[in-house]
Amino acid sequence: MITLAELMKGFVVKQLGRIVQLACLGLSIGAATLARPASAGPTLDAVKRNGYVRCGVSTGVAHMSAPDSNGRWSGFDVEICRAIAVAVLGDAERVRFIPTTAQSRFTALQSGEVDLLSRTTALTLARDSTMGLTQTVAHFFTGQGLLVRRQAGVEQARQLNGASVCTTQGSVNERTLQDWARTNRIEVRTIAFDTAPSVLAAFLAGRCDAITNDMINLAANRLAAPDPEGLLLLPDVIMKEMHGVLVRNGDAEWATLTRWAVFALIQAEEFGITRANVEEIRRTNPDPNVQRFLGRIDNIGVGFGLDADWAYRVIRTLGNYGEVFERTAGRGGLGIDRGPNRLWSQGGLLMSWLWQ
Repeated sequence: MITLAELMKGFVVKQLGRIVQLACLGLSIGAATLARPASAGPTLDAVKRNGYVRCGVSTGVAHMSAPDSNGRWSGFDVEICRAIAVAVLGDAERVRFIPTTAQSRFTALQSGEVDLLSRTTALTLARDSTMGLTQTVAHFFTGQGLLVRRQAGVEQARQLNGASVCTTQGSVNERTLQDWARTNRIEVRTIAFDTAPSVLAAFLAGRCDAITNDMINLAANRLAAPDPEGLLLLPDVIMKEMHGVLVRNGDAEWATLTRWAVFALIQAEEFGITRANVEEIRRTNPDPNVQRFLGRIDNIGVGFGLDADWAYRVIRTLGNYGEVFERTAGRGGLGIDRGPNRLWSQGGLLMSWLWQ
């Protein structure tokens, strides 16, 4: 006769066996899941199918995103689009640049007309939470300021009490200026126009006393004026701004890929890798972190469905973040000091996440 103790012992052994089997099955499923690449996502699939990235840019901001007389686009924001095209398609020229105004840019992205926005667009709470958009990464740190005529004798923004200020429709600049004016107990009147060239034309025609925008646009406005020395960019920064890539909600894979394409430019500068030395470093540098970044060991592209050396291709084609900045926004273009757009190790705000 089987005793109650023996019966219970047999039951416990059987249940333990089932638990072990389930645990082994779970480990197998988990390992298989980790081994498989993540789903590419609908936008990346569409980009590969189309053979190009559709990039929403501005209607023309010098050295940020503007076409030349032959219709070729160039500038900092354009380089970000090209970096993504190189990562995904292996070719910096496989981009279609679609001009958008401050008013039309979000509709173009929401409707699927473009695959991403890379233009002078501030990253804000409202845009992240109420517009069906994802702000993937900040890649340019700036602030909102004011541009005036030098002959007006204005040296500080607080001297603009009672002034009229031109700005861009559909931007956050109008609200920010009014908030700043209330805080400083002065009154200003804003006049909004649809494009940056329209804002500058109105200012030069005497329709307003100043222009307010981010420092990038103001520097471009000044350079585009017939007499740049006759215009003064005031030292006041009335609101911080950070610009970055925006994509549609609901496609986490595409958002992640665009984020890491920007990080590739930053990480290359952290490693001291340039367009000129990337081949030699890839061949001779023994640091496993560098070799992983350049696709020699491990496959850091598997989660995106990309080749292991996608970051290497980006740097070989465009260079690192510092190179991109200097030939567009920096000394080779707008002449803006890098300031907060320096690496974290140099007192700036730029830092890549870990390539692990």
